[in-house]
Amino acid sequence: MLRFNLRSSCSTLLLAFVFLLQLQAVMAQFESFFNMFGGQQQQQQQQQQQRSAASQFSAYIDTVSCAHYLCPLTLDCVQRPSDCPCPNAEDIKCLIPDMDGDVDDATVMCVRGKQECAEVERLMRKHSDKKRK
Repeated sequence: MLRFNLRSSCSTLLLAFVFLLQLQAVMAQFESFFNMFGGQQQQQQQQQQQRSAASQFSAYIDTVSCAHYLCPLTLDCVQRPSDCPCPNAEDIKCLIPDMDGDVDDATVMCVRGKQECAEVERLMRKHSDKKRK
């Protein structure tokens, strides 16, 4: 007759569980070591994917006909960069004038929130004051 020994089964399961916990701790400890060799290959693959996405984007832009300015985020054809819309309907478009104060050549920044463009303008003034000093 085959007898089932409960104490032996529990100790075997407990031993297996402890082994798995230790294995997990060892793998976490040496993860950076393993990434030194395998991580470079993964990084190269990501760069290749980014390059291929960029080449697909530039190929798509070549097919869009626009006689003026093509907005990079929305691919809308507008008269000048300051006419570019924000990509999301809930965004608010802030115009940051160039150094001469010309709004026609302004940088477009899309923001959300209570402060809206006031916060962007405050940060721009703060940054330009530091540059002058």
